[in-house]
Amino acid sequence: MKILKRVGIGLAVLFVAVGIGWILIGPEWRALLTHQPYGRDVLFWNQAQRDAGFRMIDRIPFVIESHDIKAGGDVRDLPPGEPLTLDLDLDAYLAANRTAGIVILQDGKVRLERYEMDFRPDGRWTSFSVAKSLTSTLVGAAVKDGAIRSLNDPVSDYVDELKGSAYDGVTVEQVLTMTSGVDWNEDYDDPNSDVAQFDLQAPVEGKSSLATYMATLGRAHPAGEVWNYSTGETNLIGVLVSRATGRELAGYLSEKVWAPFGMEQDATWLLGKDGHEISGCCIQASVRDFARFGQFILEGGKAGGQDVLPEGWLAAATVKQADIGSPGEGYGYQWWTWDDGAFQADGIFGQGIFIDPNRNLVIASNASWTSALGDKGGEWEARKEFYKAVQRAVDAEGDGPE
Repeated sequence: MKILKRVGIGLAVLFVAVGIGWILIGPEWRALLTHQPYGRDVLFWNQAQRDAGFRMIDRIPFVIESHDIKAGGDVRDLPPGEPLTLDLDLDAYLAANRTAGIVILQDGKVRLERYEMDFRPDGRWTSFSVAKSLTSTLVGAAVKDGAIRSLNDPVSDYVDELKGSAYDGVTVEQVLTMTSGVDWNEDYDDPNSDVAQFDLQAPVEGKSSLATYMATLGRAHPAGEVWNYSTGETNLIGVLVSRATGRELAGYLSEKVWAPFGMEQDATWLLGKDGHEISGCCIQASVRDFARFGQFILEGGKAGGQDVLPEGWLAAATVKQADIGSPGEGYGYQWWTWDDGAFQADGIFGQGIFIDPNRNLVIASNASWTSALGDKGGEWEARKEFYKAVQRAVDAEGDGPE
């Protein structure tokens, strides 16, 4: 009987300890353990796994490694501005769009800041293809540094694995604008598409597994004639920058932008199986720091009092270089462009940095949409309308374009 009592007491203590531990680990880890978004195939996580995993994808054990993007010592202040008055139901929009965090800056001041879905200001959320615009910016930095000689250079001059492939003769600029003409399937719902397969390739010693995969692709169109959205080509750009500069992308981004511009927190950049940053994707940062990056671009690409980008870079990067078949919109150097002068970095499942120079406006937001493109639940169109509502609010104050 005494033994049974001891066993009962021991079990009770164990259950209490487990319960206390479950509380102490916090809501992020509880959600992660409950929904188990394990594995690298994030495109095919379910909704609960996305909600849990997007906020800590760089911390899921034994799944995806990352490099740190180090912040500096001095933090760029984001002072409060007057609250923004919108002609819509903000709570309803945030809920329907499954928004985790949003920061709106105008004239460098915070006009609106909200967090939902148990997300916090100090949390990091994955960017998906928002990272493309940051990678493009590193190309500009490498041109400024003289590491990339010209955008007219063949991309194979910098990435040897591409020699003898469909990328022969394709220029750096054509890859930047996704007009290489090389065949690529970006179907997020197809597990056999290129975008689903490229990160599953086994690493090849001494080579970029991404570049060796891209070298197997065929040609669909003559180079420079047809735009085709390709995460693989942004990944190539990242390999190119690393080869040209001799630097890891995370360290180069830290040196050029993250530290000198005054980002508040370290960020992370996920790695492919070959140990190189997945440059078409997957920077984890706070919403405030994504907004600061938008402010860095809005202010002409200056950080720490220095020009990070060559003269004329942003004027070319953020205007339509390629026709995407959508009226009023286009594609620049890894930026989505609007004919009214605004442009944006955009990532699947609702990530974005919207920049409107005419209104001195930055909108950074993170989300967990119900589908990659937001087309099934209407989130994509709703966010476009939200951007327009913010523009109307600024215009109503007399701060819009003249």
